[in-house]
Amino acid sequence: MENSIISVVVPVYKAEKIIEKLVARIEAELIKITVNFEIILIEDCSPDSSWDVICKVANRNNKVKGVRFSRNFGQHIAIKSGLELSEGDCCIVMDCDLQDDPIYFHALVEEWQKGNEIVYAQKEKRSHSKFKNITASIFTSIFNFLVESDRSKTSSNIGSFSLISRKVVNAFNQYNDYQFHYLMVLRWLGFKASYVTIKHRERMEGKSSYTFKKLMEHAIVGIVYQSDKLLRLSIYLGFLFSAFSMIAILVVVIKYFVSGFQSGWASMFVLILFSTGLLLMAIGVLGLYLGKVFEQVKQRPQYVIDKTINL
Repeated sequence: MENSIISVVVPVYKAEKIIEKLVARIEAELIKITVNFEIILIEDCSPDSSWDVICKVANRNNKVKGVRFSRNFGQHIAIKSGLELSEGDCCIVMDCDLQDDPIYFHALVEEWQKGNEIVYAQKEKRSHSKFKNITASIFTSIFNFLVESDRSKTSSNIGSFSLISRKVVNAFNQYNDYQFHYLMVLRWLGFKASYVTIKHRERMEGKSSYTFKKLMEHAIVGIVYQSDKLLRLSIYLGFLFSAFSMIAILVVVIKYFVSGFQSGWASMFVLILFSTGLLLMAIGVLGLYLGKVFEQVKQRPQYVIDKTINL
């Protein structure tokens, strides 16, 4: 282990008050494992002074490497940027809010040394608001229903805190989807994996930058990019509704000849509204997929780097 290099990749956003403490905690744990390490901080064009603090820390410590994006590209793109720049035999990915505690580095590395290519950190309990925990559980349930393969299924208690081997890093860097989820890509890649149970800490400073709108966009990206089952569900709904309509037509015709029954305007109005809603939903789902295809075929770079330090 002494000759192995460990890279720690940390997306940074609105973290100016905790970056110095974050780096100190990371370094303190890494030194216990190896002297060969690097800490890569990817500053996602944060509106605060996070980049200035990164530069300050990096000027004192050449093991700290900083990258600043030209604009906000998102957490998962920041993770990929860090992985592409990393040189380690393994990479540890973590958030910058210190809810992921560096004391678990040793347990992650031990699992890697046993031959596991991916080591997930599984939380005993998520230290988030009830609303965020509930929405995360709902999304996870919906996502697991929509994906095709058991290997792609995920858990709401597993976040980005993980360790991946150089083999997995190289495979991850070949993944060229314009938008993606870090964990879902790992699930798709496969490789031998294990889990380490951890305690999720309280946020040390500030609050999550993920608003409800961002979480919804995040969920849509995950579902649309990982599964086409939504498209097939809209087809199934169409067939189901068509069958229901045929039965309803037969009932109306039979009652008309038997008892002179004629359906009123209210039932027709509700039927038209319902069918129109289904059509619009199906068109909307199709539009989502077409929009993602449009983004992908442009072949734009996934991110643009503005500044670097110690790289």
